[in-house]
Amino acid sequence: MSRIRYLLIFLLVAAGFISAFLSGYFLRSFIDSPSDEFLVLNQAYSILINHAYLDLPESKSLEYGMIRGLLQASGDPYATFQEPAQHELESNNLQGSFGGIGVELTRNQDGDILVYPIGASPAHLAGIQDGDQLISVDDLNISPETSLDDIKAAIRGPVGDIVKISVIRDTQLDFHIRRAQIHLPSVTWHITPDNPTIGIINVNIIAESTSEEIQNAVKEMQGKGSNLFILDLRDNGGGLLTAGVDITKLFLENGSILEQQYRGKKVETFDVKSPGQFADLPLILLINHNTASAAEIVAGAIQVDGRALLVGQPTFGKDSIQLIFNLQDDSSLHVTAAKWWIPGLSPALTDIGLQPDIAIIPDDSGEDLVMKAAIQSLLER
Repeated sequence: MSRIRYLLIFLLVAAGFISAFLSGYFLRSFIDSPSDEFLVLNQAYSILINHAYLDLPESKSLEYGMIRGLLQASGDPYATFQEPAQHELESNNLQGSFGGIGVELTRNQDGDILVYPIGASPAHLAGIQDGDQLISVDDLNISPETSLDDIKAAIRGPVGDIVKISVIRDTQLDFHIRRAQIHLPSVTWHITPDNPTIGIINVNIIAESTSEEIQNAVKEMQGKGSNLFILDLRDNGGGLLTAGVDITKLFLENGSILEQQYRGKKVETFDVKSPGQFADLPLILLINHNTASAAEIVAGAIQVDGRALLVGQPTFGKDSIQLIFNLQDDSSLHVTAAKWWIPGLSPALTDIGLQPDIAIIPDDSGEDLVMKAAIQSLLER
């Protein structure tokens, strides 16, 4: 019985090895075999590898080029591919914060990267000084050809982790700095110098933190005597749809903000359930040709509601929703997956964009005529 048991165990183990081998063989055969859908692509790739006179770039660069060509051929004007560093930086912007050490980077005429620490930041407390030349971040050695995006992405990372920063001052200095939470403001604000009753809120991107930042801005300026407000959405290319909805809810009492629909799905409606915190706040919005996407949701819903006037130029006219898919190497694919529209808006957004209630054409004088017209209209109303 003992020999039979050992024989059975041997046969089971052998079968396992054979199964694993055959699985690996067929998987490799599947990977190496060109897809029936891309025979010409595989043929072209083989020709380049075997016959091109010039040295081909590394396989990753070729792969990225193929992805970009695929997106271009798809006909989706807003589909984009982002390499890992670009994807990380955009994600940080939309989240409104990141793990970092608190530095600003500039490149001088020689291509050197100079570091400028923000006051009280981890970099400043560690001893980094203005104008230190950055030469490496962990394993990334920096040359004039190294992109700023790659350097920023290398410096950033999980909060609490240590990053090694090497700089040249008079000699090489190495710093081991623990990353902290660094806030990326999406909103700046100020009170007009000539009239302290008017507060101006500049929204640069529609991020997760934007609604809260607007609330803080209004409360701070109200505490200093402002009771009339201008929301400046000029050159705001958008951001997160849900964040745009949250911002709009601050200023409306009721009604629908927008409707959206994914392919094959039912229409979904975003409504205002209760009056917003600033529903009675005297308000005017500024727009221009670069106001797009989620920024157009804010401006369009407020205009259709009759809540506030739009001043400036027609907006960009982007009514699509992009889903972001993370790829294996931390790059990302942005694909148009849905459309949105504002109930009651006519004509459609994509035809001509949002139309201002007060149209102002900037001139070459350097004076902000749009802001001037908005202030005058706000005071009159």
